[in-house]
Amino acid sequence: MKIRNLAATLLAGLLAAASPLHAASAVNPVPAEFQKLVQQVEAKIQKNETSAEALAPELKEFDALLAKYKDDKSDDVAVVLYMKAMLYVEVMEDPDLGAATLKQLKQDFPASKYAKEVDTALASLEAQAGSMRIQKALRVGSAFPLFAVNDSAGKPLALEDYHGKIVLVDFWATWCGPCIAELPNVVKAYKDYHIRGFEIVGISLDRAGDGPKLATFTKENDMPWRQFFDGKYWQNELAVKYGVNSIPATYLLDGAGNILGKNLRGAALAAALDKALAKK
Repeated sequence: MKIRNLAATLLAGLLAAASPLHAASAVNPVPAEFQKLVQQVEAKIQKNETSAEALAPELKEFDALLAKYKDDKSDDVAVVLYMKAMLYVEVMEDPDLGAATLKQLKQDFPASKYAKEVDTALASLEAQAGSMRIQKALRVGSAFPLFAVNDSAGKPLALEDYHGKIVLVDFWATWCGPCIAELPNVVKAYKDYHIRGFEIVGISLDRAGDGPKLATFTKENDMPWRQFFDGKYWQNELAVKYGVNSIPATYLLDGAGNILGKNLRGAALAAALDKALAKK
């Protein structure tokens, strides 16, 4: 699942939840003003304008709305602050600002239904924040941390064994629709570039008991490269290690284990491989 899709779903849900709070908006105008602001944010998300700079005007409007109704401690106003927190977390991917805003919500609106959700949200956010920080550290040009595990056949599999090769570390699963949609491109890349020194290491996030299914799937889909599978689903050992919370997630590494690119798809992957292998 992609963060942008999650954010859009979240915002649409909040928009729907806000509308019935007061049928007569003339009595309480907050829901109508809030809906308008949510629609502005949704429009920017659809255009992939999700940076702090792009959303700065909307964040200011959130603050203005909160200031305008600062004496109203109802759910109608609390949801505005809750939405702001979710923008930080789900759209701008800033867990620290998200956590600070949730704490402010609990302090400013202690009797609201949203305040009751803060402790649970913060606990979840703490785990999510760890993943986000790991992902930010794995930037293009940085060294990809080594791993040593046993593959799906029980044989030792260490990333350092691929030293000197161009390697695609591919986090995926047989149940992942976007992964399956991208698979023909990955298979083609392997067939086209393997002879020139390109390797793939699959990290399967399939569930416990799906080992036989994984083996059959990889055979039927011409995937001869090695797979790591521990049956732990999203708690897959390597997915946790590298902060992966959305798949497909891929890292293209050079011969020294440095990250050349992240989440390259289709033609972009082929272009990156042509460039990387031309230097060898």
